[in-house]
Amino acid sequence: MTGASRRGFIASAGAVVGALSTGRAFAAGPAAPPGGAPAVASVSLHGPHQNGIATPTPMQGHTCFAALDIAATGRQAIVDVLQAWTVAAGRMAQGRTAAPPSGALADAEPDSWDALGLEAARLTITFGFGPDLFLLDGKDRFDLAARRPAALVDLPVFPGDQLLPAYTGGALSIQACADDPQVAFHAVRELVRLGKDAVAVRWMQTGYSTANRVAGTPRNLMGFKDGTINPSSADPASMTGFVWVGSEGPGWMQGGSYAVFRRIRIALQHWDQMPRGFQEQTIGRHKLSGAPLGCAHERDPLDLDATDKDGAPLIPATAHARLTAPQENGGAQILRRSYGYSDGASFTAERWPPWKQAMEYDAGLMFIAYQRDPRTGFIPMFEKLSRLDALNQFTTHVGSAIFACPGGIRAGEYIGQSLFEPA
Repeated sequence: MTGASRRGFIASAGAVVGALSTGRAFAAGPAAPPGGAPAVASVSLHGPHQNGIATPTPMQGHTCFAALDIAATGRQAIVDVLQAWTVAAGRMAQGRTAAPPSGALADAEPDSWDALGLEAARLTITFGFGPDLFLLDGKDRFDLAARRPAALVDLPVFPGDQLLPAYTGGALSIQACADDPQVAFHAVRELVRLGKDAVAVRWMQTGYSTANRVAGTPRNLMGFKDGTINPSSADPASMTGFVWVGSEGPGWMQGGSYAVFRRIRIALQHWDQMPRGFQEQTIGRHKLSGAPLGCAHERDPLDLDATDKDGAPLIPATAHARLTAPQENGGAQILRRSYGYSDGASFTAERWPPWKQAMEYDAGLMFIAYQRDPRTGFIPMFEKLSRLDALNQFTTHVGSAIFACPGGIRAGEYIGQSLFEPA
């Protein structure tokens, strides 16, 4: 940062914080959703856990996930950004502009105005800290390396990965979820704008889900229900056991969670040619009901010992449902908040027969999973999947990242504050 721009940024952040503390606000203006339905609710930024992980229910219909690099050279510049982000996130979650319309920002504009009139749309914003914040190219840029949690490990490159730098890594993450795609993108855009030259976008991915528009478990682009065995956010014991970091983590991470991001391209044109029976054997569930093979209801327990008349397992050994089942993973579970994505078409070479090389959909699954410890959650689970999963015939992992999402934000504090305070 130059001296002038840094002074302008700090003054801006201070003015925003002051405006919030005195209660100044600028509402976007009332706007009912199409069809005359009641206006959507807003979600508070404050609480024991960050919003956007276990709340709200159902999961919002759209997300915008961004990873950022840090261009600033001093720790205070990061603190300035996080303070401004916390204030702006709290305002936008209430359907307001990112800053009061009082000329507080250096450019005297409170917002880009593109979401004006759209209301809060249940916006949640979840922040994360990636490995690059703590150590980059062997350099401890911000004197934070000693505070890196042991669970924030670098994700390995798994068999079959074809990772692209454009969707991999990052020092900071922002996940905005909302029932309106423009509200979600607007939130990320405003936070990046507030970051000025202290941060730079590394990569971004948008996605969508039907979770807020259908009853029950939403379906992914392959047509199957996605998230059936998620731990219930309504069950404190499950969330404590599988999602929230406990006393084993540093203080700033307690009540937080680790987010694993994977961009999974799916060969949908290939998948669409497969008979339903083949698809069901690949997944291990019935496509229409979502029930395990041999069962009638989605929530029926997986009977991994059940066999057909010839003695073969009803749920194949390579079925995705079997390989991800808790009983096959030492009881481990992860909380999936995954979205579909479709980004047009591009040239691709498939990994499996018929090894087609052509223009195909650039579409698939924006896999996001929250967990208490990726070393006992996602990593061992996917080590097995990457080698054995029949679904690998149709999927290629092209993006990968991991972030430590701190515990909840208390009023008057900024996100991750205790990480940056003196020990």
